[in-house]
Amino acid sequence: MSSDASMLSDDDRPLRAKPGPSHTNGNGHIGMNGNGGADRSSSFSDDDEIPLSQTTRTKSEPMTPDVRNLKRKKVAAESSSEDELPLASSPMKGAKSAAVPMPGAVLATTVPTANGTNGKRKAAVKSKAIVDSESDDDVPIGKTKRPTNGKAKGKPAKKKAKKEESDDDFGIESEDEKPIAKKRVASSKGKRKQAEESDEDDEDDKPLKKPVAKKTPAKRVKKEEASGSETPQPKKRGGKVKKEEGGEDAKSGKKTKKEEEEEEIFRWWEQQDPNGDGSDKWQTLEHNGVYFPPPYEPLPSHVKMKYNGKSVDLPAAAEEVAGFYAALLESDHAKDQTFNKNFFTDFLTVLKKNPPRDGTKITKFELCDFRPMYEYFEEEKAKKKSMTAAEKKEAKAARDALEAPYTHCTLDGRKEKVGNFRVEPPGLFRGRGDHPKKGCLKFRVKPEDITINIGAKVPKPKPNVPGDWKAVTHDKTVTWLANWIENVNGNYKYVFLAAGSSLKGQSDMMKFEKARELKNHVDKIRADYTKDLRAKPSQIRQRATAMYFIDRLALRAGNEKGEDEADTVGCCSLRYEHVTLEPPNFLVFDFLGKDSIRYYNRVQVDAQVFKNIRVFKGDIKEGDDLFDRLETSHLNKHLSSYMKGLTAKVFRTYNASITFQQQLDEGTPEKGTVQEKLNAYNHANRMVAILCNHQRAVPKTHEQSMVKMREKLRGFKYERMKLRHALFGIDPKFKKKKQYAEDESDLDDDAVIEHEEQWKAREIEKAEKKFQKDNDKLAEEDKKPQPGSVLKDKIAEIESEFKRLKKERGTNKAELKRDKPTEKIEDAIEKLDDKIKTFKLQMEDRDAGKEVALGTRFDHGCVVQEARRAYQQNILEDPSE
Repeated sequence: MSSDASMLSDDDRPLRAKPGPSHTNGNGHIGMNGNGGADRSSSFSDDDEIPLSQTTRTKSEPMTPDVRNLKRKKVAAESSSEDELPLASSPMKGAKSAAVPMPGAVLATTVPTANGTNGKRKAAVKSKAIVDSESDDDVPIGKTKRPTNGKAKGKPAKKKAKKEESDDDFGIESEDEKPIAKKRVASSKGKRKQAEESDEDDEDDKPLKKPVAKKTPAKRVKKEEASGSETPQPKKRGGKVKKEEGGEDAKSGKKTKKEEEEEEIFRWWEQQDPNGDGSDKWQTLEHNGVYFPPPYEPLPSHVKMKYNGKSVDLPAAAEEVAGFYAALLESDHAKDQTFNKNFFTDFLTVLKKNPPRDGTKITKFELCDFRPMYEYFEEEKAKKKSMTAAEKKEAKAARDALEAPYTHCTLDGRKEKVGNFRVEPPGLFRGRGDHPKKGCLKFRVKPEDITINIGAKVPKPKPNVPGDWKAVTHDKTVTWLANWIENVNGNYKYVFLAAGSSLKGQSDMMKFEKARELKNHVDKIRADYTKDLRAKPSQIRQRATAMYFIDRLALRAGNEKGEDEADTVGCCSLRYEHVTLEPPNFLVFDFLGKDSIRYYNRVQVDAQVFKNIRVFKGDIKEGDDLFDRLETSHLNKHLSSYMKGLTAKVFRTYNASITFQQQLDEGTPEKGTVQEKLNAYNHANRMVAILCNHQRAVPKTHEQSMVKMREKLRGFKYERMKLRHALFGIDPKFKKKKQYAEDESDLDDDAVIEHEEQWKAREIEKAEKKFQKDNDKLAEEDKKPQPGSVLKDKIAEIESEFKRLKKERGTNKAELKRDKPTEKIEDAIEKLDDKIKTFKLQMEDRDAGKEVALGTRFDHGCVVQEARRAYQQNILEDPSE
């Protein structure tokens, strides 16, 4: 825990022991410390203001279906001091693991794991969600059954108890009035970010070869079944008309709401051959093309850039490009020399075709002043932020209506969601790291640039802007819906189906099946490359050393880079300066990996590997390739001799799966709370991210987010203090009880004053907003607005309440708004204790992952997202917990 969690002292000591450092993780992986995370920019969102989705429940509350179906909202968890430790961790002392083996992860591991599952789970659940790590060893990969989402028999959930009186007699905001466990958490479908650049060709366009089999028809499944719920929903009572099968009301004959919400789910994972005949990916495909951004709207006549102190009258095409730079004026990009140089070169090219109307000759970048345009853009941003909720909702509805026809397609008669259906708007290329082309102009993409892929007998879609498609193809062997070539790097851009679609699911499933198959060959591969480390031919020794790094350090293989690309490397393209020798057997790796993310790692290696690197470096100089006799294609060809389709990339998936399951086994407490188990899950996730070098810069909003969380924690402690004081006023004997005797930590007089002042300001602001909202609503209905005296009375009421609280300071006395029996106050304090404990774990989890990127798709992201649903379902399903 870093200094961000300074509030956590005294009773806020760590709630569970963290795994300690060790050198290897038991699977042959060498630990990495993950340094260098702050030396490059993040390619991920800086928005750290996300609702808390990790919840728990108190002992006194029944387990409801909502809690059983709890889905943890995808949170970019963060890491601090743990990044300095080696990847592998020693098991926690004195705690058994309650980790649930994950499909695909545990089946790939070569290391036996302890049986740490909870013995109280029902057999039906075990047969559905818990996969024996050895059960499928002798079964061909293509024949292995996948877990399904069918319902298991179980007891109906208990009826929800009548809501007790509010425990918040001191005005804590309404969102905190209920215990955290009772808040409904938004469902997460495990959406993954589409990578703009890939170090290898996308595997989606390669045939997924499996035995030929007939396709199974799509099944109609209820949402709760599709989400993996193992618990039947309780039947409603109270004299309501019973609904007939099929979802129609017996009285009215109309379809019920549940029937309307049913979706047709295509269970592609149950098919033996998800790709039909092994080459065609689909038979019929219909979609509306892609959504083009709206055309450029010129700025108001008074907003103009200046050159040498004078306003310049630019035509629309040139003004648009100038606006791209003006919008970034206060960013780090505008301070970069390469960015400025490339922008101005392209800007001059545009000016030649679209010269200023007033004849101004623009020749020097230093004389250009984009400040007036920047200030206008900032004003427009402020206007958008100040929009009312109704206005924002209306604008979003209008935007959604325009995009609606492009969000889904029809694939083999099924409705499937499209991923990146929006064409990227024009702008300035930002790149990642020190890219030589950052600042270059990205042209506006037109229909004439795009090739679309649809079925042969479906109508050709019409673009939403003037123009016609470059070409229309009917290629059933590929999964893309549209493509075009972007002008900056000359790369193809593709539109694919969404991450949760059947085609993407098939691709991911085959990726994991390939990693599982590697389990049967990995021992021989490791034995062979260990033997080849001592081979006489230098080429074989280089290949064996590279395979050692790829297997033990999870390095990417690396490909050749052109002069116009960022200087990023992988294992096979390491140079002399990227690896430093430290006797007797330590190597220090320091280079820029994919997306210009720095990889820094000091590791202890086998003596023979150290010797080989010393020999390889002896014959070369700085700038030369370390493995000068090895190419990625030759390495992958050698690996394919062990197993069809095996490449260096499969090792990352294989080792990420093993590491994830092992970290779960070591770190998941058997009798821990849901939040403690979720923290263990996120910790395992972070360890895999560190292994794969998926790091990021600390989000700009992280500290602000932590401040808000600390304020919220202080509010919980304040509320608990007031309840204790009220309890003492009713019966002084409670002062002698241990659980009530000690004051709340970090809640001194100054903290109480600050909290009450902030709380008062929030309440007044809330009253003012409500007053304004009510008057707006009355105005829409042509009714007379409320007089200002209504607001003044409300503010006076708030002032009076806080004067009362001010008098109570330092008296160890508190007066509740409504009288309560001591039993209810004790229950409220117990709930707050659980809430505080859970919230501190959430803070710890948030702070721990601030420098780790958890959403990267192809290496560990798929491991985590495939596991998340089954893992959360199993840790939440046992009503006895």
